[in-house]
Amino acid sequence: MKKKLIIDLDTGVDDAQAIMVALAAPNVEILGITCCHGNTPLENVLKNTLRVLKVCNRLDIPVYRGCSKPLLAHEQNAGDFHGKDGLGEVPDPDAPGLELLQKKKAVEAMIKIVKENPGEVTLVAMAPLTNLAVAVQLDPSLPKKLKALYIMGGNTESRGNTTACGEFNFVADPEAAYIVLDCYTCPTYIASWEFSCKNSLPWSFCDQWLAQNTEKAAFMKKITCLSMTRARSTDYQKEITTGQGFNSCDTYAMAAAIDDTFITESEEVAVTVELAGTYTRGMMVLDYMELLKKKHKAFIMKKVDLEKLMQMFMNSLN
Repeated sequence: MKKKLIIDLDTGVDDAQAIMVALAAPNVEILGITCCHGNTPLENVLKNTLRVLKVCNRLDIPVYRGCSKPLLAHEQNAGDFHGKDGLGEVPDPDAPGLELLQKKKAVEAMIKIVKENPGEVTLVAMAPLTNLAVAVQLDPSLPKKLKALYIMGGNTESRGNTTACGEFNFVADPEAAYIVLDCYTCPTYIASWEFSCKNSLPWSFCDQWLAQNTEKAAFMKKITCLSMTRARSTDYQKEITTGQGFNSCDTYAMAAAIDDTFITESEEVAVTVELAGTYTRGMMVLDYMELLKKKHKAFIMKKVDLEKLMQMFMNSLN
């Protein structure tokens, strides 16, 4: 039986890579894609998602408009890395129009799809968690109906990529991240910022991956040029925990959702999010001392099978 996924995203370059990895997986059925503010403003996210689906000839997959702003935080994006449009600033004059979007809003769709497939849907969250937070407020029973939740976000060593101690997805909507980690009691797997840095893809592999002679590879090479140039820069390599290669953050959460054997080492610990700190707002907190008295714990990814990830990447551009 195919794995049923809902993908919640803010389509930048790594989201695009994750979508294409999922589309190439024979064991996956994407029931819907819900869009959220994040890497780029929501209108760009919607356009970018449709562009990726078009190049993969999968515009049949329903795409839904989600939250355009965080719950309380000031809106921000990651245009310096992904480009102002979120997809490398290489526009497509023949890009699909927004009339292809579903009429139903993302949060409503998420609740409906999960209700119709109880215990079967895996939610892969690769954006600020605003859509998920609103969904659980509207339907508190939603997490119990999910099979699992995979999140790209947060950090484990207080090392930030947006603030001194904060990872982008959690910093972009700390209140939403707090609500999701508190209310989603389904099996939860988290690919943190530092983890993804330590499991980056070698540059030699990236060159081989993008050299494939396909339309998808040509598209990927175009949209990743800006972010890969940035990622290879000395300044950027100083920011991250390892300088060994390209870090496709969101794809780690997606790969884990697709293949149960992808995660080779994890730790189970209760987590929450700091909301008030001057320097630490948005930082994920790991409760090793169990002072929070939380019954629900998350699986924090530590090590993965990079060979499997590289094969998924190669297959995604075939």
